[in-house]
Amino acid sequence: MLKICVLVSGGGTNLQAIIDRIADNTITNTEICGVISNNHGAYALERAKNSGIPARCISPKDYESRDVFNAALLDGINEMKPDLVVLAGFLVSITPDIIRQYNGRIINIHPSLIPSFCGKGYYGLHVHEAVLARGVKVTGATVHFVDEGMDTGPIIMQKAVEVQSDDTPEILQRRVMEQAEWIILPAAINNIANGKVSIVDGKAVVVS
Repeated sequence: MLKICVLVSGGGTNLQAIIDRIADNTITNTEICGVISNNHGAYALERAKNSGIPARCISPKDYESRDVFNAALLDGINEMKPDLVVLAGFLVSITPDIIRQYNGRIINIHPSLIPSFCGKGYYGLHVHEAVLARGVKVTGATVHFVDEGMDTGPIIMQKAVEVQSDDTPEILQRRVMEQAEWIILPAAINNIANGKVSIVDGKAVVVS
């Protein structure tokens, strides 16, 4: 049984997708051992509690320095004893200490087709604003392992989404979530839980 800890900053729609796919057995051999948010007002915490999942907030606002917060975040993750850490809209940089301790066991969902529209400054609605500003015809989402770079870890899954001529950033964001994020993040977790993902020569290999 794969135990996952989900880290999230906002509404938790990707968390809900994971919860729902575990409930309907689309994701197998998996349980959510805990949810952590950096935001006291995150609705994701309510989603977790409504599903009987341990949830807590570890906010940098509650600590005297960033270093103390980072240590508390690592302690919070360790207390949940996860096999896999899932970043599902978590808007906090993951420190090298966390990455080293969970090397090859942290995944992230990013709302673009990496390597496009990723890296510093590309998060949340900013990604979709940049997509529309550039005028690309196809965007999407990417699930990747987390390394010490910014959105540079091995790519596990991607799914393309068509950009429409009348899209706003908000409309495009919703379509990318519905048509890509909520599909490939649960699929990636299921593949990892069932031993179908490995890293070979720096690339993620998924066995169908």
